[in-house]
Formats: sequence, C-alpha cells, structure tokens
Amino acid sequence: MSDGIPPPPGDKGPMLDKLLGIENRYDEITRLLLEVGNDYQRAAELNKERIDLEAMVEKSKEYRRDTARLEEAHAVVQSETDPEMRQLAESEITDLEPRVAVLEKELKLMLVPKDPRDEKNVFVEIRAGTGGEEAAIFASDLYRMYTRYAERQNWKVEMMDSNAIGVGGFKEVVFQVKGKGAYSKLKYESGVHRVQRVPATESSGRIHTSTATVVVMAEVEDVDVEIPESDMKIDVFRSSGAGGQNVQKNATAIRITHLPTGMVVAVQDERSQLQNKLRAMSILRARLYEIEQERRRSAEQADRRSQVGSAERSEKIRTYNYPQNRVTDHRINMSIFNLPAVMQGGIDAFIEELSTRDESDRLSASGVDDDDE
Repeated sequence: MSDGIPPPPGDKGPMLDKLLGIENRYDEITRLLLEVGNDYQRAAELNKERIDLEAMVEKSKEYRRDTARLEEAHAVVQSETDPEMRQLAESEITDLEPRVAVLEKELKLMLVPKDPRDEKNVFVEIRAGTGGEEAAIFASDLYRMYTRYAERQNWKVEMMDSNAIGVGGFKEVVFQVKGKGAYSKLKYESGVHRVQRVPATESSGRIHTSTATVVVMAEVEDVDVEIPESDMKIDVFRSSGAGGQNVQKNATAIRITHLPTGMVVAVQDERSQLQNKLRAMSILRARLYEIEQERRRSAEQADRRSQVGSAERSEKIRTYNYPQNRVTDHRINMSIFNLPAVMQGGIDAFIEELSTRDESDRLSASGVDDDDE
C-alpha cells in the first residue's frame, strides 16, 4: 500500500480483502486522472467513481491504523514486564476496542451493495381487494396514510389516476411520490394490507375483514427500459372528472396498452395530452422494470422466500385491527398500539425496522460477515 499503513495482523477475512481492493482501485483512479489528458468525459467518469469511494477509503485506512495499534497494544500486554508500560497498553486497548468495533460495523454496512433505485421517485398503486365497498374505503385510507407520511418527509405527491366510488373510496388509485430516497423507504410497503373493523354501514356491529394491495415501483429512465412503438397501442379519450366544469371538453386522457403483456396504463390527471402521455409512459416503464426485477429476484433467491423486503405480493404483510387499536407487520412480528397515529402517516417505526432487517440480510448475503466466527 502506498500509504505505508500495514494491514492488520491475523486472519485477513473477506471484509479486509474487499477493503484493500477498494483502496487499490482508488489509488489506480488517482493515477489515471493524472494521465487522462483532454478526455473530459473519461475524467468526469473517473472523478465520480473516486468521489464514490473516498469516504470508504478514508474509513478503511482509519480502521487499519487503529486495528494495527490495537494488535500492538495486545502484544505489549502479553510480553512487557514493566507494570507502567502494561498499564499504558491496557488503557490504549480500552480506548481502541470500541472504536475498532464501530469502524468495522460501519465498513461492513458500506460494503453491502446498494439498491441503485433507492434514491428514485416512486409510483404507488393501491387497489381495493376483497371486501367490496369497505375495501375501497380502506384503499382510500391507505392513500391518505401515505400522503401524510410523504408530507412528513417533505416529499411531493402527485395524483396520476384514480377510480373512485360514491362512498368515498377508491377501487384503484395511482400516484407519484417525488423526493430524495422515496424508494428506499416506501419499497417495503408493497404487498397485501388487511383491515379488521366494523364498517359504518354495519348495523349489527360485526367486524369485517377487507384487503387492499399496494405496489411501489421506482421511477426509471428511458435508457433503463426501452419500449418499441410497435409494442404499444395508444388511445386518447376524454377525462372523466367529477362533473360540471371539471370534465374536460377536449380528449386529453391517455390509455396505453402494452401488447406483449396486455398491461394497461391510463392517465387523465393533466389537462395536456402530452403530459398525460409522458406520465403514462413513466408508469409503464416502471411496471415493466419491476416485473423484470421480480423475475431476477425469484431466480436468484428461490431458496430465501422469507427475506424481508421481497415478500410475495399475495402474502399479507400488515394488519390494521381497529377494535384492538393495533397495527401489526407480520414480516417482522412488530405491533404498534396506536392505530390513529399510524393512519396519519406514523409508519416510521415499521420502515426503520424493515430497513434494519433488510440491511442485516444483505450483509449476510454479501459475505463480509464470514470472518466473524
């Protein structure tokens, strides 16, 4: 190594091997930047990669320095006969051991491959499931819950399409959430949500169980998913507003049918036909990308069905029990006994725990934890 820091003595496990490889790559990029000349595009690519690695390289060097000092202090305690020197070494061990442990944990998490979609905006689709009108009202409740949660994060919510019913519910609602890290948090919401409560129309007080399905998809760029024109049928129609002045006189709503899959996307929120088409294309790309990602995940993780964050959408992920004032996430066996707060967007505790579990699973799968034994 050019920095003169020795690697820590002892077993050089998978984590250390990866860190040394990253440090070597960082040094290589630094050399290449000096040789790149007037190739500004190549220089920009190299500089971006260097910046991406910088924080990890600094922490890696700090970890190797502190680990080497810790090993030296242990050696002094084992071999030194001078009580004063042993006491100094023991004091250094007391200081260094927790610091090395923290650095090691931070580096392991930095080495876990990141989902490239985490910083993306998202499209959220909520569809009423079993339960008739009560399911549609529950779909509306979930839409309001996510809207409140987005407000807490200072994200922007834009309605894309909806199919409302007279009782104040949605058979289906599609909306976009724009904000840094939206996918990283909302991706855990995909799945079947179940509600248990007495409907307002139920005179006998009997508890009904209804469901709604939530699908969260990252917004993707044109370059991520190319859709040939020949694969699409595009129809233009008049928006179906709430009546009166809200109904558009011109045909601005767009319906795109993806012929190979039969998938249909309709957007009628904007007054401009072009804007509706652009939004419909964005949703279609996101759906197709998600289908491909799901296919890959199924192939790669067929033996890991229980992994947090990749639950089958047919499985119930969360139950909202009104009589018990309880919301339970079945993937992590976690309950919150404050249902009104949850329905006002207070889902942070669920998302944080799901993220922690997911991070732990990905850390185990990455192999950097293999040297703990």
